[in-house]
Amino acid sequence: MATSTRQFKLGAFLMQTGHHIAAWRHPGAQADAGSNFRHYVQLAQKAEAAKFDAVFLADSVGVRSSDLPSLSRTARSDHFEPLTLLSALAAVTERIGLIATVSTSFNEPFNVARKFASLDQISGGRSGWNLVTSSGTGEAQNFNRDEHFEHALRYERAAEFHDVVTGLWDSWEDDTFVRDKESGRYFDEDKLHVLGHKGKHFSVRGPLNVSRSPQGRPVVVQAGASEAGRDLAARTAEVIFVAHQTFDEAKEFYADIKARAAAYGRDPDSVKIMPGIFPVVGRTQAEAEEKFAQLQDLVHPVVGVSLLSGVIGGFDFSGLPVDGPLPELPETNGPKSRQRLLVDLARRENLSIRDLYLRIAGARGHQQVVGTPASIADQLQQWFEEGGADGFNIMSPWFPGGLDDFIELVLPELRRRGLFRTEYEGRTLREHLGLQRPRHPAQLKAVGTAQESAA
Repeated sequence: MATSTRQFKLGAFLMQTGHHIAAWRHPGAQADAGSNFRHYVQLAQKAEAAKFDAVFLADSVGVRSSDLPSLSRTARSDHFEPLTLLSALAAVTERIGLIATVSTSFNEPFNVARKFASLDQISGGRSGWNLVTSSGTGEAQNFNRDEHFEHALRYERAAEFHDVVTGLWDSWEDDTFVRDKESGRYFDEDKLHVLGHKGKHFSVRGPLNVSRSPQGRPVVVQAGASEAGRDLAARTAEVIFVAHQTFDEAKEFYADIKARAAAYGRDPDSVKIMPGIFPVVGRTQAEAEEKFAQLQDLVHPVVGVSLLSGVIGGFDFSGLPVDGPLPELPETNGPKSRQRLLVDLARRENLSIRDLYLRIAGARGHQQVVGTPASIADQLQQWFEEGGADGFNIMSPWFPGGLDDFIELVLPELRRRGLFRTEYEGRTLREHLGLQRPRHPAQLKAVGTAQESAA
């Protein structure tokens, strides 16, 4: 394909031993990755040396499954709390962005605002908050509930949660803290703004006790693709991580989100859409397929069935024949868009339960690409140039080898085509992503007043 005049964004999605459900069993994998800080240091530094925009950590506030036979055969039960880990990684990196998932369902806005503001100060403006709503019953049961919130209520609460957090991030103007020893004045009281929020779900006075972010505000990321998720993302998100199986799905989502953002009065380019991509890279197609087959052979059937049950919205497949068809499913109160994606995939390709769990064993519903550097670059370029993506969240099959393969084999091909940077253009996450630094509302008000006076 021809050399591009635009460049896309890349995130390195770090998940313990890797994104394939059997990654921990790979001979080269770091089996204790979930509790091995040095492992994460090496991955983050590799991604930074390769000029990735950010590393990203997913999270849940509970063990991901109550199915002990399956859980005992996967490396998903022990992992660091993400903000603690990213704060430590901030000290051993200099430029790469640091994005973490924190749920609005079982946290308070003030705590979330304070933690990300602190990470932004520690890292020099490199933090991002992946705003999600929790959907697992196990998470709810860790926070005084038998079931999690109903889907629509989760998103209603999340919208207000977002507004409170971003309001708290604007507690102080950029130049509030004068710290003038001679006069004895530590900050300019006229530039302090008390939020005073009283809403349906939260009552938060403020102000935040952390000064304004070096990049204005931490970057807000979202991952919902349901109707409620799309609308919240179009109104509030600056980056969207999403799962698609086909280019047509990606193109429809991309166009819809950009149109919704415009309807909210936002510049569509201020929302960066970055689908997850699970790449298995070989110097030849045969080598790539052999690498993938090696991982697939490590999937225990108990693990596969349990994985599918969780990803598809909590339906229990354990009593059904694995080589039989996918049954009709009731509507889930979990991730609705992911259930629809997988049901459509199974119906479209006539997949059995076993076929389907093997299809998601690596990518969990995201696009899976098994091929050479050129063929993988071809697909990424098509999605990017034909209206399906602004960049990609790279889901390495196993660590460290899968990330090494992408860096050593695919990135040179992307750079040859002019699709990805050779050096960082700035120092903050916003600068990497091409996002404007938000001006404080008080500054915007002052500009508007001045313009009215001039008129």
